[in-house]
Amino acid sequence: MDSASFSSLIQIMVVLFLLLATGFASRKLGIIDEVASKRLSKLIVNIGQPMMIVYSLIKIEYSIENTKVGFTMLALGIGVHIVLCVMAFFAAKTVKDFNEHKIAEFSLIFANAGFIGFPIFRSIFGDIGEFWGSFYVIAFHIFVWTWGMIILARGRKDIKINVKKILFNLGTVPCFIGIALYLLMKWIHIPAFIVTYTGYLNNLCTPISVLIVGALIATRTVKQIFCDLKMYYMSLIRLIIMPLVICVLAKLVGLPDYMILFATAAAALPSATNITMFAEIYDIAPGYAAQTVGVTSLFTIVTLPCVMLVANLIA
Repeated sequence: MDSASFSSLIQIMVVLFLLLATGFASRKLGIIDEVASKRLSKLIVNIGQPMMIVYSLIKIEYSIENTKVGFTMLALGIGVHIVLCVMAFFAAKTVKDFNEHKIAEFSLIFANAGFIGFPIFRSIFGDIGEFWGSFYVIAFHIFVWTWGMIILARGRKDIKINVKKILFNLGTVPCFIGIALYLLMKWIHIPAFIVTYTGYLNNLCTPISVLIVGALIATRTVKQIFCDLKMYYMSLIRLIIMPLVICVLAKLVGLPDYMILFATAAAALPSATNITMFAEIYDIAPGYAAQTVGVTSLFTIVTLPCVMLVANLIA
């Protein structure tokens, strides 16, 4: 990662902090209340995220090399998630409350590789970073709907693994559509209006999703945010230890520098917002889930640039 990429990363982290602060203020001022937050979340999950994935795939020019690297990133995503699953299984054992334990393990595995990850990937690697990210999030969604649901289903009979949802969900379907359109570009030209349309909806994702996270932070007290030792422990594991372990392992297996840096960046992101939705749907410590997402998102502003500096030295 050169100085220009690092400078771009710092700039995007400052922007994310300002968006978090705006979301925080909006909640305090009553502009984003609980109803608005849920509706905006549905907008992003059901429309914004699918279009973000499709757009990131079809805006890159087709080439055999890009295709090979893309599917390599899918394999990399599977490998990274396997390592994170093992680490989270043991790291979460320190959380004794049954429901909070499940939230902690889920949150340690699954990072916000889409809404926050895509602009960060772009800042470090350029547009190709979002392209790689689209393949990476296929692995994310496969693991969310398999191992993630197994975690949440512990002690519950009403939560079941659904094979249909594993293959067809709001994450994987847009990936499949985007990949199909990308591969079709070998023979046909994607109309400009489709690229523009998906691009406009893609642009909704990061600002709105980060505003929502900022609003989530505003629902927690200062004591809950800064005086809860469990949150510092979670953040240390999620934001520093896990990405550095991934970085070292990627180096040891001989991956090229750009893959080492990509894997590290993907592992250094805050906890995925999915957990707040699952926590509310299944009534599994929703307050703790919101706190985890909010606090790790806040701390990422500082930790991610530091981790990437170390990763750059290792790679």
